[in-house]
Amino acid sequence: MVDATKIQLLRDSKLAAELTPEQCAILAESMTIRELADDEILAEEGRSDAELHIIVSGTIAVSKREHPGGDWLNLNVLTKGDLVGELAFMDGRPHYAALRALGPARVLNLERQALEKLLDSQPRIVYQVMRAIFRVVHGIMHRMSLQQVELTNYIYKQHGKY
Repeated sequence: MVDATKIQLLRDSKLAAELTPEQCAILAESMTIRELADDEILAEEGRSDAELHIIVSGTIAVSKREHPGGDWLNLNVLTKGDLVGELAFMDGRPHYAALRALGPARVLNLERQALEKLLDSQPRIVYQVMRAIFRVVHGIMHRMSLQQVELTNYIYKQHGKY
């Protein structure tokens, strides 16, 4: 029997956008919950863990050190409902930055291998999860494109906005 809390946490996430309650229960069996303390590292820069994380509570920063042993520089800050680690999950490449907790945080984890185990028995779930990840990545790319246009307009003082 799967923990009802885990199922509900999954159902409340972007990952379950197209999943039925029954499919959520099946996928939740493959997931784990992780509690993080303040400043705890969820994923280290330069390492690949092939894990997808859904922020359930708290805040996760995408961070790099200014220099070895130096202060953290936060490149992005993610909160409840956001997915993190989706690129390393998809292609196995090392993380370009560390993922670390800013205060206590809770995440729901899915390992790529656990999702792949569902391919034969539950291909529809795998397909729908991949669609959800794609939608999240597409949203990130769209936001970055808009920011690039704004930055270009600012630099070249175009369109009378600046």
